[in-house]
Amino acid sequence: MAVAVGQPASDFVLPDHEGNEIRLSDLRGRWVLLVFYPLDFSPVCTDQLSVYEEALPELRERGVEVLGISVDSAFCHRAFRQKLGITTRLLADFHPKGAVTRSYGYYIEERGHGERALVLIDPDGVVRWAHKSPTPLEIPGINLVFDELERQAAA
Repeated sequence: MAVAVGQPASDFVLPDHEGNEIRLSDLRGRWVLLVFYPLDFSPVCTDQLSVYEEALPELRERGVEVLGISVDSAFCHRAFRQKLGITTRLLADFHPKGAVTRSYGYYIEERGHGERALVLIDPDGVVRWAHKSPTPLEIPGINLVFDELERQAAA
């Protein structure tokens, strides 16, 4: 079952690309965009994170912290970031494999990786919006996030 909009986001602790432990609840007070993606170095994920990187300055201006999450290791994330030249913080849902991705309802058991999904969490830690791509091959446009931020600002 996918994460429920209007409910508190499940807290977690995952290592980032440098091995630093990142706790979701430590980011309270700002918007957080969780970007669940299948795997580092796959062509579609490479395209997705490159596109999102272009929007990162505007997202940061709006107070949004972007966290990429996949089942890859912190070492793999570090190499992936370097290869792409991106600054997005990537979190390793490596061990136990996919535990956080499962808790948000986006793990594909038969494939051993996550779906392509976005979760927007408000400064109080409540899930305000979630989007799952129809297939892992479809990149959700970053415009969806900006549209939702506008809706939230107007609410």
